[in-house]
Amino acid sequence: MGEIGHLEDEALKRKQRLAALKRKLEGGQNSESSKKTPDDDLPVPIFRSYKPLTEELNENVLPSAEPGSVVEAVRDSIEKANAAVLEDLDFMNLAPRKPDWDLKRDIAKKLEKLEKRTSRAIGEIIRERLKGQDFADAVTAGASHAASAADDE
Repeated sequence: MGEIGHLEDEALKRKQRLAALKRKLEGGQNSESSKKTPDDDLPVPIFRSYKPLTEELNENVLPSAEPGSVVEAVRDSIEKANAAVLEDLDFMNLAPRKPDWDLKRDIAKKLEKLEKRTSRAIGEIIRERLKGQDFADAVTAGASHAASAADDE
């Protein structure tokens, strides 16, 4: 409850300040308007990039600004930036130890399934060969296949 009374007090003070400001502005305009002439109310033109033809307006022309050279400032900032980067840069942390570690991590589960299926498929192929041929023919065929695979590598 103490805060509500505090907020009401703040609101009352704010209203009083606004009323005083309003009175001040109204009083200031009445007294200033009686002192000014109609010529004083007109704004004075300021020419930045225009050169007036009449001599009366030449006193309102701003002097042309000369562009500053920023070459030195840019060089200094580049040198400071390069020095800071080279000091803070640790070359050991730039590249991962193995560039494909994330690929191996993501594909590991899929590879396990494929390895199981591959071993089953190889077992079925061997069984089919054993059923269709003599055992000796299958062994020689497997040995020749293993020898040719070793020669390819």
